[in-house]
Amino acid sequence: MSYISFDKDQLVNLEFSLTRELLRSNRAGSYACTTIIGCNTRKYHGMLVVPQPQIDGGLHVLLSSIDETVIQQNAEFNLALHRFKGDVYTPKGHKYMTNFESDPFPTITYRVGGVILTKEMFFVASADRLIIKYTLVDAHSPTSLRFRPFLAFRNIHSVSKANGNADLGYEQVENGIRMRLYPGFSNLFMQFSKKPEFAYRPDWYFNFEYIREKARGYDYLEDLATPGTFDIPIAKGESIYFVAGLEEAETGLFTKMYDHELRHRIKRDSYEHCLQNSAEQFILHRNKHTEILAGFPWFGRMSRDSFIALPGLTLIQGNVERFRDVLDVLIAEMKGPLFPNMGSGISAYYNSVDAPLLFFWTLQQYMRFTGDENIWKDYGLPMKTILYGFRQGVQYNIHMLDNGLLFAGEEGNAVTWMDAVVDGQPVTPRVGLPVEINALWYNAIMFALELARKAGDTVFVNDWQSIAASIPAEFIHTFWIADKKYLADYVHGDFRDVSVRPNMIFATSLPYSPLDDDQRKGVIDRVISELLTPRGIRTLSPRNPAYKPEYTGNQAERDKAYHQGSVFPWLLGHFAEGYLRLHEESGVGFIMKIYNGLEEVMTEHGIGSISELYDGDPPHKPSGTISQAWSVAEILRMKWLMEQYKPLKKTKK
Repeated sequence: MSYISFDKDQLVNLEFSLTRELLRSNRAGSYACTTIIGCNTRKYHGMLVVPQPQIDGGLHVLLSSIDETVIQQNAEFNLALHRFKGDVYTPKGHKYMTNFESDPFPTITYRVGGVILTKEMFFVASADRLIIKYTLVDAHSPTSLRFRPFLAFRNIHSVSKANGNADLGYEQVENGIRMRLYPGFSNLFMQFSKKPEFAYRPDWYFNFEYIREKARGYDYLEDLATPGTFDIPIAKGESIYFVAGLEEAETGLFTKMYDHELRHRIKRDSYEHCLQNSAEQFILHRNKHTEILAGFPWFGRMSRDSFIALPGLTLIQGNVERFRDVLDVLIAEMKGPLFPNMGSGISAYYNSVDAPLLFFWTLQQYMRFTGDENIWKDYGLPMKTILYGFRQGVQYNIHMLDNGLLFAGEEGNAVTWMDAVVDGQPVTPRVGLPVEINALWYNAIMFALELARKAGDTVFVNDWQSIAASIPAEFIHTFWIADKKYLADYVHGDFRDVSVRPNMIFATSLPYSPLDDDQRKGVIDRVISELLTPRGIRTLSPRNPAYKPEYTGNQAERDKAYHQGSVFPWLLGHFAEGYLRLHEESGVGFIMKIYNGLEEVMTEHGIGSISELYDGDPPHKPSGTISQAWSVAEILRMKWLMEQYKPLKKTKK
């Protein structure tokens, strides 16, 4: 039995199966995503979702789904499942499913009378190409398969509607056809491993209903085009391949493609292997650039997320070259001391104060793994650009105060990671002196001084050593709440926000901390008592009147809850590091318990991966993206951190 599997009782239970989603992708950002029973519940779902840079640079759903029908003795058994307007599910093919297994490829087994059919699906790593393998395991009379594809040709953030502008014509290719509904799009090639009988009957099917979009307050009804059906006879023991891609494929090579992908995949046969496999999906190679995708299925590249996720996705996987490639791309797009928080080129937004400071933390992890002595030589210029730029002042009112602390933010703009906005106003504005920003600021200066001293850069050392020396006392005076033994979340003038939030964790986890051991213990204890959950760290204490226990509702309602109690797994990385720095090897058992507890999520939401966030209250229902880069990366780093504090490892230091 596969590590991740579901039985018939689970599959036919729509309340269970429709909440579990399957994702497979390539290294260029294309993907296939649907529920484990093949019923699309999001506008982001589709069998072939690919970038279309020639249109808008975004991802587009070309092939939404494909229906399979078993034909035997003139009887037809449709294996598909769709939800249509009015809560209508048809044709209810999930009733024929007997088993789902995720390894080595996602495989569904169907039983229709005496017919047993398996369906394996995977995405080719090096091409925009989906392959589905159908194998007739058993049958007692002649059997055929009928395939009906449904096409969308639209951006993932929209839905398609029946219209007269769509070109439903086709051209024949080897064992299949190619289509392009609208000018400017790539061609969609649909081919089989042996020649089908194609019945051309172009049509529209109306009002596919996406229940996740309906719950989120978005457009949720879609019309999809279909060119007709493909019929292919299949013998007992025979396998037939269906391939959808942007280029014509050699149909005689489909078996070799399958075997090649099978040999080169990280198996999802354990918790750790699932994390490692998931980690690979976030690394994109496009236009000779290596980037990190923040999350599937709707996030793009974000510099903040990239810096947080980079060590776990690359260094821990033993890929130093990939680490440097990602850094080079981000550095090349710097604008003064700022990195593009979202987007690139003319569509980039340079509105993150923490991304430049996380750049220093990321380099510290690099040095920790590699021992590289040339960091100041290789990266000293962008490091200086950031520190001097922030010291002098840049947009969004980011500037160093006379006491050495860093001020950030202005009315109407959120520049920290807590950046949800509703009706044009940040939900958690945090204008002033945010605690994690100043912990990162101090850490960045101290790390730069460490490197500059080794490199003999006396000018830099003289410019910054007195500032660094003054910050710890100012930090404590500004943020430390002595009677409660934790840190204020942010300070602005005489105002102190004493909300219990996770941002203070950074003052315990960073290599350079302004806190002493007793203060770090106070922060850690407060996080454990009010913020720690089995799924990650809450963004606000449940004792706070503003606490939102669930991340649900329309976009405005969700944004109001996003940083007001929602649980984020990625924060466990810094929590674990702060805890282990304090307790060392005696703390490994506690962190291991948290790590092991997260194994449960491998069969939830995005199976085999970790979600973006979870509800603040039990049972901590998953929400947001089904597979988030910094969630996966920091749990992998959490595992690595425990290894460093085990007694055997410590002896070898």
